[in-house]
Amino acid sequence: MTDAATAPASSATTSERLDRLPFTRRHLRVLTGSGIGWALDAMDVGLISFVIAALAVQWQLAPGETAWIASIGFVGMAVGATLGGLLADRFGRRQVFAVTLLVYGVATGASALVGGLALLLVLRFFVGLGLGAELPVASTYVSEFAPARIRGRLIVILEAFWAVGWTAAALIGYFVIREYEDGWRWAFAIGAVPAAYALIVRWGLPESARWLERRGRRAEADAVVRQFEESASISSAASRRLTTGIIELPPAATSARDRLAALWSAEFRVRTACLWLVWFCVNFSYYGAFIWIPSILVARGYDLVQSFGFTLVITLAQLPGYAAAAWLIEVWGRRATLSVFLVGSAVSAVLFGTASDIAVIIGAGMALSFFNLGAWGALYAVTPELYPTSLRATGSGWAAGVGRIASIVAPLSVPPLLVAGGSPLLFIVFAIFFAVAAATAWGLGDRRGRALDDR
Repeated sequence: MTDAATAPASSATTSERLDRLPFTRRHLRVLTGSGIGWALDAMDVGLISFVIAALAVQWQLAPGETAWIASIGFVGMAVGATLGGLLADRFGRRQVFAVTLLVYGVATGASALVGGLALLLVLRFFVGLGLGAELPVASTYVSEFAPARIRGRLIVILEAFWAVGWTAAALIGYFVIREYEDGWRWAFAIGAVPAAYALIVRWGLPESARWLERRGRRAEADAVVRQFEESASISSAASRRLTTGIIELPPAATSARDRLAALWSAEFRVRTACLWLVWFCVNFSYYGAFIWIPSILVARGYDLVQSFGFTLVITLAQLPGYAAAAWLIEVWGRRATLSVFLVGSAVSAVLFGTASDIAVIIGAGMALSFFNLGAWGALYAVTPELYPTSLRATGSGWAAGVGRIASIVAPLSVPPLLVAGGSPLLFIVFAIFFAVAAATAWGLGDRRGRALDDR
């Protein structure tokens, strides 16, 4: 590491140079490149809810068996999220992002060829492994390029690609899975697209300049920042002259063991505890509800065609939810936006679970989509901001990994809760988890408009 006392003033200005940039074509490339990967992830997760409904009929599966199809993927996601963050802090954001796309793309395509439940469960684990690692790495990657004044908004826009992917899944479910006896196989084949997209990510996107600088690769970091400055018609020499010069601080952690320990150090333990609880609660309610919505509608007496159609309409409400959160997160701040959208999710869950009229079911479902996905956008925005560069991906990945524990438990909890009290009890439980998350969100830090911690 370069000694701070002898380093030239320009050697520690990557953060300043990135934060004073306007939004450029380079930012758009990073955002859309990461967002397409994000949408493909969402498409895969969304597809499984339609596949479950179809396989339950075709393979005559019991509720416990269909629950495991959903949950085993989340087991893989829990493992992938924790490992992916550690690997991204060690080997780089872009490298791990590409590998995760490749892993789950290949596993999803292979799922189209299975002939029984056992092999499908194995492949779904590997799908989850790649998917779980990709999401926190992608949000960390984009946050490290985004200028501070619009960072939260860009991360919510990144998360909005989830709605694009989930809508694509709903369209595939409606036009492919329900139309053909083996439509679910074609759906999985379409889900193999990320394997090809991984090559584009690997060669088409730059590595995080903040990560490169933190690893001592200053020339490479400077080259990446210069590309963004040239895109904004700003010369790197002029940018350096504007700098005030800052003293370089030592990294918060330098090894995997140090990174894990640092998450629970005196500086970070409160935000880590609050963040893990929010992630757990939001995952439990989101995956418990949305993975099962098609099957719950079928259980209420609607056929697959009606169920998939209603789900498609409900899914479309995700996009305005993201748009509202993207605007409010830079107006209200991270904590207030996250908490308000979680409260809205809780109210919507109660209305959906107790509705009997189809208009109310669809309206409450759309409200649940609107508020819940807006909350997801805010959560992904705040998470990487809470940690310094040297452990940012690790902190994000472990928060997501803890959340995936809830996503494993949630689908398995749905059948017994339905037996105990039907949809009303089920969605009241989801509402309680949303409310707990809304209260806990106030324990998180709020770095709206502030530079990232580059230790």
